[in-house]
Amino acid sequence: MDDDVLVVGGAGVDTIVRVDRLEVPDQDAVHVPPIRDYVAHTGTGAALGFHALGRRVRFIDFLGDDAQGALIRARFRGAGLPFEALPAPNGTPRSVNLVDAEGRRFSFYDGRHPADLLMPPDFALPHAERARHVHVSRPHFNRELFPVLAERGVPVSTDLHAWDGEAAGTLPWAFGADYVFLSAAAVRDRVDEVLRMIVTEGRARLAVATDGAHGCHVLARGDGEGVRHYPAVTPPDPVVDSNGAGDAFVTAFLHTWFDGGPDLLDRSVLAGLVSGAFACTVHGTHERHITATELAAAVRAIRNPAPGGPAGWRWS
Repeated sequence: MDDDVLVVGGAGVDTIVRVDRLEVPDQDAVHVPPIRDYVAHTGTGAALGFHALGRRVRFIDFLGDDAQGALIRARFRGAGLPFEALPAPNGTPRSVNLVDAEGRRFSFYDGRHPADLLMPPDFALPHAERARHVHVSRPHFNRELFPVLAERGVPVSTDLHAWDGEAAGTLPWAFGADYVFLSAAAVRDRVDEVLRMIVTEGRARLAVATDGAHGCHVLARGDGEGVRHYPAVTPPDPVVDSNGAGDAFVTAFLHTWFDGGPDLLDRSVLAGLVSGAFACTVHGTHERHITATELAAAVRAIRNPAPGGPAGWRWS
């Protein structure tokens, strides 16, 4: 295999506005800190996250011939990460994200790809056949890739983000991937039910719901324990921005899972929790990713805390 991971779709640019609270003031204008554009979105986060962990990664997507597309191309070239892009007829997706003083965010998402756009199998499959694993991002143009990837026996992961467990448009991803990640934000008291549905009705070996400061919830196919609940971890640095935390969780979880070994689920979850928490200590969406060395050191610190030592990584 030429690549460890192929990431399909999901690049864009975030314009981040820092505010005191996630609300619109009752006035015409308010002064804010400098507004910045960041190369972002879920596919970018997955590709750069795997790359920072030392994995051989390739990225494919639709990108526009515009300023946002140029930013993304420059970022991947600068990182030395191989990528190929087809022309995006409506330009490159972007978001305007409000981030409050506690690092929470609200996103105005402009996906902008035409509803009938599809990732051509004859473009994606040659790349997929040279990869150990394929991560299929959530853009709608990927919806028809799952059957053809399944036919070739390629392991597939995806991230459903804030799926409510009901919207039919997400079902090809929920039921078509081997490793399914989502946010608990939109399912709340139905987390266990939604995870069981994903595993029972789809092909998932694992379904994981990340839950911010509450940790995460995991269901493995055939696990007699049912849904497992893990607490969060606390990083040594303050939380400033939750953009990209979910993508960081996914990459470190899978990076650990790929290597196998004893206590694999527990180790993969801890790696994901550490990586997600690390992402929250960095301003911007995907400006800085945890490395394999940093990840290993943080995991050791949590598993073997130094008595009486300085405050560092710990279980929340």
